[in-house]
Amino acid sequence: MKLKLLLFSITIVLTNQLLFSQETIKLSGNLYNEQRIRPQNNYNWSWNENRLDLQIQKKLKDKFKFYSNVWLRNITYPDYRTIYHLYSKDALYPYNLQLREAYVEIYDFLFKNLDVTFGKQRIAWGKADKLNPTDNLNPYDLEDIWDFGRHNGSEALRAIYYINDFSVEGIFIPYFRPDNLPIGDWSTSLSTQIALPAGLEVNNIYTSVIQPKLNLKENSQYGFKINGLLSGFDFSLSYLYGRDGLGLPASTSLIPVDTQFVNFIPVAINTDIYASLFFPRYHIIGADFAGSVGPFGVWGEAAVFQPTEKSILTTDLSLLYPFSPVPVIQDSVILDKKPFIKFVLGSDIQFGNGFYFNLQYLHGFINERGKDALNDYFMGQLEKSFYNDKLKIVPVSGGLIISDWKNVKNNYALIYAPEITYKPNDDIALTVSYRLLNGKGNNLFALLKDKDELIFKVLFNF
Repeated sequence: MKLKLLLFSITIVLTNQLLFSQETIKLSGNLYNEQRIRPQNNYNWSWNENRLDLQIQKKLKDKFKFYSNVWLRNITYPDYRTIYHLYSKDALYPYNLQLREAYVEIYDFLFKNLDVTFGKQRIAWGKADKLNPTDNLNPYDLEDIWDFGRHNGSEALRAIYYINDFSVEGIFIPYFRPDNLPIGDWSTSLSTQIALPAGLEVNNIYTSVIQPKLNLKENSQYGFKINGLLSGFDFSLSYLYGRDGLGLPASTSLIPVDTQFVNFIPVAINTDIYASLFFPRYHIIGADFAGSVGPFGVWGEAAVFQPTEKSILTTDLSLLYPFSPVPVIQDSVILDKKPFIKFVLGSDIQFGNGFYFNLQYLHGFINERGKDALNDYFMGQLEKSFYNDKLKIVPVSGGLIISDWKNVKNNYALIYAPEITYKPNDDIALTVSYRLLNGKGNNLFALLKDKDELIFKVLFNF
């Protein structure tokens, strides 16, 4: 009780210092609305999001900084399938409140040029445009699969020491949190595909998760980075000891639910799958650079992922073959203990007549692991601004993905997403866009080819 009273008193004192000291609080944020419709599916709604994004920050005598970011959202659609739902505002008006970040930064901590930050924070590594192979400190926020580069904040301790044009950064994250997966009809888009015997169909999939032990050895992650400026180019070298946030299957069991008899022998035709996921460890060594060459901005980054052990998937087929004299168990390597490299190269240019062009080449998306499983992504955008940037037209935007260069026509994906944005003033943006998907093969985006979307967005900054 005394400890609770002490903590409460400390909280009151700190809150008083933050709110009522002479420095003013800076409040900013935005109101955001996005609606998506599926023209190929009777114009059904596929996404509904209304978001209030609040950012609060305050500096105290140039020695401390407090920052927080909170999302209050109405997302998805009302769910009222029974009469009881009509009594529930949570069912009719679903919303969620999320603390994205909340941290305190201390300048010149203990001695000059050492800044320390503690609390829930977004620590972004990498210099590419949203697609960053070295950005692995914070878990990915994959709720919206099309919001590339979004991460959740992590409880972390961050220290940066500045030496002229260089800095040394150290990160310690005590708690591992996995990536959160897409919602709605995108929910299975990042799932690992499980190969089944010929003629067998999946009835249901049940998945359990193997959570790392809640101790410093199993749960914590840490990293180091050296940042510098050399010949007009920003660069960094980094190391991270972390975990795979998406997870890999460790074991699967196939349980038949429907069978038919062939030559008086029962043969399964439908099966339930019981799978378990785990989160493998990596040593990740990264490097990046950004600068300009003439009128062109250029950047690049690469990350070497070294798994700490070989990952074996154990598949139990015993119940599919009940008359087998021995248990039918198959072991397969799902991730070898061999390093693999993901990298990105990009460039952009701003023309004097309002044209802007951006092009990136990425080798290895966030859900791809292993040297032979990395696909190639060519992403680009051409835009033209009119009337002092009040109107922006993006006639070309999207990407081409190749998953097998030896058979491109059957292993590709195409994304085409033109858009128009109108800004009546500097604080309001109205956007209409269309996302066209096509492709063949097992690439993530090829599997989404029947999910074209018409998109409407409204953004108001304050």
